[in-house]
Amino acid sequence: MTPANRTIGLIILAALVAGGTALLAQNRRAHTALKAEPIMLVPATRTITGNAVQFERSAGRWVVRSNAIPNHAVGVFPNRGNPHKIYPQNLELRFTASPTPAAQATSARDWIFGIANSGVAFDPFTAEYWQGDRQSGWNYDALGGAIGLGLDENSAHVQPSGAYHYHGIPRGLLEVAGYSQTRHSPLIGYAADGFPIFALTGSVDGRIMQMTSSYRLKTGQRPGGSGPSGTHDGAFVEDWMYLEGTGTLDACNGAFTVSADFPNGTYAYFLTDAFPGVPRCFTGTPDPSFNKRRRLRQR
Repeated sequence: MTPANRTIGLIILAALVAGGTALLAQNRRAHTALKAEPIMLVPATRTITGNAVQFERSAGRWVVRSNAIPNHAVGVFPNRGNPHKIYPQNLELRFTASPTPAAQATSARDWIFGIANSGVAFDPFTAEYWQGDRQSGWNYDALGGAIGLGLDENSAHVQPSGAYHYHGIPRGLLEVAGYSQTRHSPLIGYAADGFPIFALTGSVDGRIMQMTSSYRLKTGQRPGGSGPSGTHDGAFVEDWMYLEGTGTLDACNGAFTVSADFPNGTYAYFLTDAFPGVPRCFTGTPDPSFNKRRRLRQR
């Protein structure tokens, strides 16, 4: 294990265990579900008009302005698991056009991870904790299936503010972008640190292949006590651990890849079907405009 990979692995594992610092719009419902179940995604049958997004490059930075209305079909909201209606937002995000790796990784827990070409945010963590207590350190995973969050077929739902956001693979976005399993993924967005975001397929040593997560379920039983009992089955973020080399991607779900958008190659993040889905840490330095707590103070 290289020093860089070791640092990234330790940072993300610490973040997963500790539970990070305070989330915005925390949901304190006393959830007690223990077991992961198959997710029933709400069919994406509704078309919303009015998508508006602009990427503008200036002085070595990108500025993104968006109303966060998706450019693809979505599920019906409100629904049984998600009581909120989609409303236009006023997003303005900034990130470097020349990203570089940082000395150590940064947990994405208090951050919007990235912005899609659709102008919709990638926001993988949830506000739901075991028994409503974030001090327990057990954070329900949005795609774990233990609690119903009303996700649609884009692995997305709506925050109380009306902001539609992705927790996993946005199938509708990939369709709009022309995704094919036989080609390198199209560019689908940028992370808060400026590195590009792709999905599912990339290039390794000149070969197009499925990009795979290096996270695996922990074995055995959860410790119980002040936290949940039961088998590590993916209901919680803390059920997972990073094992270097078990997949093609690093602890931040990234890898070096060559694509039509980056013919000279670049480090990039990949969305995966398996956990973490959307990456949970940054290899570079995220721009403060993506920080949730900072954004709340500015309102």
